[in-house]
Amino acid sequence: MNILISNDDGINAQGIKTLAAALREAGHRVTVIAPDRNRSAASSCLTLTEPLRVHQFDEFNYAVIAGTPADCVHLALNGLFPNDFDLVISGINHGANLGDDIVYSGTVAAALEGRHLPLPCLAVSLVGRKGDDKHHGHLFRNNHFETAAKVVLSLLPKLHKDLINPREILNINVPDLPYEKLNGVMITRQGKRSQAAEIVKSQDPRNGVIYWLGANGVAIDESEGTDFYAINNDYVSITPIQADMTAHRSLTDLQEII
Repeated sequence: MNILISNDDGINAQGIKTLAAALREAGHRVTVIAPDRNRSAASSCLTLTEPLRVHQFDEFNYAVIAGTPADCVHLALNGLFPNDFDLVISGINHGANLGDDIVYSGTVAAALEGRHLPLPCLAVSLVGRKGDDKHHGHLFRNNHFETAAKVVLSLLPKLHKDLINPREILNINVPDLPYEKLNGVMITRQGKRSQAAEIVKSQDPRNGVIYWLGANGVAIDESEGTDFYAINNDYVSITPIQADMTAHRSLTDLQEII
């Protein structure tokens, strides 16, 4: 396949390098286009008020200067390259994209930019044990990015245009374990997190007031069937996600009330 890879951790991140190498070794044509720096939690932000500059390293590797993950894939699919792509894979992200994380996730947003392609696009994240992912300020203990790459390679032969509905993608979270220690794969729904921690007020060196956003909320719905449950039990979590954010269950009630 002709595969486009992006991420939100930046062009030099270990996860994207591991994924690109594994896909190329398996015989796929891989083009990498990613932000030149870490743009985690950029969500689907597009740069509309400034021009974008693209740095080309070689025929298959590109960095978007100060660009977002969505910028990268948008450029790639809308005229930057002369060829068409079969698939967009975003990742391997350095940390979880579980539950409410996907609202903010640049990893998921990059995959969603490929939602018009015929094949389901993939957002792939490597998840440390509880409290070990980047959203809680901790580094991974083991960094088994090759495990997540193997999961992706195992899924590719199963992708076809009728696997999920149009304009949906697959959000994949992989436990940070050796591949042989995974318990399998679960098809899951999103769990839920509590509200984020309070902001942290501080001062810069010139006594100006600054604020740091607090840590992500903790899981409050990690019941069986959720992405949290799968990860907590050493399963790969695969959650179908749709671009349509309409709350369909509320349409009828809202119509009657309003």
